Amino acid sequence: MRGYTMTSAMEIYQLLPKTNCKECGESTCMAFGVALLSGTKRFTECPPLMKEEKYRDSKQKLEEILKPLEGAEETGLIIHEELCSGCGNCVVACPVNVANDPHGSGRGLGPTNGKVIFRVIDGKVKAANVKECRRFGKDKILCRACIDPCPTEAIEFV
Repeated sequence: MRGYTMTSAMEIYQLLPKTNCKECGESTCMAFGVALLSGTKRFTECPPLMKEEKYRDSKQKLEEILKPLEGAEETGLIIHEELCSGCGNCVVACPVNVANDPHGSGRGLGPTNGKVIFRVIDGKVKAANVKECRRFGKDKILCRACIDPCPTEAIEFV
């Protein structure tokens, strides 16, 4: 993971009001912090954080910390387009791309069908069919095939 998304629930908790008011729907501020990290809650759901001026700096820091996670689909995939050079290494390295498109991605060429996960569009990698990734489903494995060949660390899973 890139440094700016390596955030723990404890780091997030430290920026919360720590009142355990339950106004967010969680039993404690720590539980709310975990929900923020998992993406099931948004920091805007904390009324004290949003209403009270004394939490303004914490709110700004939370916004900064959580921004990279906003792009994550429910699968946890984040593509940092600002880092992507469009090299296509992930396209040809992805085992799902190769299996679903042996005549294009499997030969190191551009994808020839819509069954692939990664493709380069307008010079940046884009993802589709992410639920086909080997990281998900009942037979999931910790695949890093798209991450390891990326020279700019533009792909990560959170």
